[in-house]
Amino acid sequence: MSSRESFSGNSNKDENGRQFEAIAQDIFEQGYSIQINTLSSNLTNRLCDYVRKIPTAKFYKAGVGRNEEQMVNSLIRSDKISWINDETEIGSDWLSWAGSLQSFLNQRLFLGLFSFESHFARFGVGDFYKKHQDSFKGQANRILSLVLYLNPGWPSDDGGELVLYTGENQEKRVSVTPSFGTLVVFLSEKIPHEVLLSHRERFSIAGWFRLNSSSADRIDPPA
Repeated sequence: MSSRESFSGNSNKDENGRQFEAIAQDIFEQGYSIQINTLSSNLTNRLCDYVRKIPTAKFYKAGVGRNEEQMVNSLIRSDKISWINDETEIGSDWLSWAGSLQSFLNQRLFLGLFSFESHFARFGVGDFYKKHQDSFKGQANRILSLVLYLNPGWPSDDGGELVLYTGENQEKRVSVTPSFGTLVVFLSEKIPHEVLLSHRERFSIAGWFRLNSSSADRIDPPA
């Protein structure tokens, strides 16, 4: 496959299918996809409202690394996060949408995506996340990263851009303004990225589609 026509013959007729098709094609061709208003306006608005009602105590400082190797390092990242589960209606609806995307990408790109995890992220004034990759030493099982922005009326001079480092030698910079309804999906192990300093409070969802790396002595995903 080398062109957009290679996917077009099997496109779904519904809106989700067309949007998922565009994501799949972009991932295949360049390793990342930037889409506007991929989710329904109803779901995006509900997520936007919900994250702003989460009590401050339910957000905690994000760590770097995984499981026993995880640590909080304010020199690398200063955002706070709140994990999403299916115990609320909005959480269930969001995870259902992500599951539909997972199924579609598995069919189109044969990625073997096994599970999805995600959290709300809150960046306050002056918060950032330095250049990094979404994979961990000895546990490189995150395949696709996903970011959904929940910031109505966000001008470019408010900062907080996501910067993807792409190209053969990661020499190309792709900047994404965290505007309401913008969705970014990219290869977790291939594309380093960072979040530039934010000049106002900024909300998003970060998520990862993962492989199953269970072994005899370790269950994945972890409980």
